[in-house]
Amino acid sequence: MEFIYPIADFFLHLDRHLQTIFAEYGTGIYLILFLIIFCETGLVVTPFLPGDSLLFAVGALFASIAAPIGHVVEIIILLSAAAILGDTVNYAIGHRMGQKILAKEESRFLNRNHLHRAEDFYKRHGGKTIIIARFLPIVRTFAPFVAGCSKMDYRRFISYSVVGAALWMITFILSGFFFGNLPFVQHNF
Repeated sequence: MEFIYPIADFFLHLDRHLQTIFAEYGTGIYLILFLIIFCETGLVVTPFLPGDSLLFAVGALFASIAAPIGHVVEIIILLSAAAILGDTVNYAIGHRMGQKILAKEESRFLNRNHLHRAEDFYKRHGGKTIIIARFLPIVRTFAPFVAGCSKMDYRRFISYSVVGAALWMITFILSGFFFGNLPFVQHNF
């Protein structure tokens, strides 16, 4: 049971371990970051992974090693792709599971009336929800799942997912890149 604590610490405080990981794995860090962002957005069971703080730390790390802005743009594109792919998987899970759960008379996890209300909500506010959810930890993990359950049109969903992912990456990575090396931020981050 004691082996769980270092693993949990590693994932829960990944932003703190980022510099060590970069030193050990070099460009392999891109795969690690891709997988973390994918899992946080794509698997309903992993909303605890560090999203916002990790992205800020990535930007700060790139600033501390004086990476060219081109590398920052590359990481924004790569991690946006991870977030979009994660959303797509999460949407598909919700789309398939939501319908199966609705076919049952009673479900422990989904209430039929709540799902019908979610369908109405996503018809009216689905696009805004997908974009805004990107900036809300835990909510960003469940919004694509609920969109899939509520049968939000996939083309509409993916267009908002792309916009939300790009805004999320640009906001946090560039914030870390431009402000992460300020003494005040370093002391409090």
